Amino acid sequence: MILERRCHGCGAAGPAVCPDCLDALAAPAGPAPTVPGLRGCASLLGFEGRGRDLVVALKYGNARGLGHLLGTAMATLVDPSRIDVVTWAPTSASRRGRRGYDQSRLLAVAAGRALGRPCRLLLRRGPGPPQTGRNLAQRQVGPRFAAIRPGPARVLLVDDVVTTGATLAAAAHALHQAGTEQVWGLTAASTPARVPALPAGRAPRLVSDRAQAGSVTGRESVQNRVAQPKRNAPECR
Repeated sequence: MILERRCHGCGAAGPAVCPDCLDALAAPAGPAPTVPGLRGCASLLGFEGRGRDLVVALKYGNARGLGHLLGTAMATLVDPSRIDVVTWAPTSASRRGRRGYDQSRLLAVAAGRALGRPCRLLLRRGPGPPQTGRNLAQRQVGPRFAAIRPGPARVLLVDDVVTTGATLAAAAHALHQAGTEQVWGLTAASTPARVPALPAGRAPRLVSDRAQAGSVTGRESVQNRVAQPKRNAPECR
């Protein structure tokens, strides 16, 4: 029996992301959050509607192919001249074992390849409950991370969703402790109206000149992000 392919955003028969969902995903994610320890942060999608459906499918629905699609699109928000190494905020060993993969690693690998920057595992996550399902007060106490090697000078830190920023802040702290000078954040999605934006004119720029200028819009923007040729970069290790 041949299984029918369906869109992970709306369930319609067809590609992993159908044309209607591409249109929905072309909308900007909104202001980047303020996260302690980060020089700046950018998100591809708002964690609502079809954007939320795609991230949930990647995280819980074994839709691993979305890691490449979203990670490649996320890379267009980044100026590669600002970073040396791409890494990610790893999930715990137990959750990775149950799921069979780490969704943030999939995003980081794709982003690193698109940017032409090496992707490296730099952090280990300590034991503790997941952030998913916790209220805002509980989320403020982020997970614990420890660096497993000296930190490169400028690191792009990738995660799936930012809500309060506690996970990114904890991971950035561990990287700074290991010697990293600059940490930039990049996520597939941000939860709307849950994290404040940096005051206008205060945030260092992470986004590329092309993304900042908005040289492509609508469905074409998302399609072009995914269709970009890969730059040469070492495999993630």
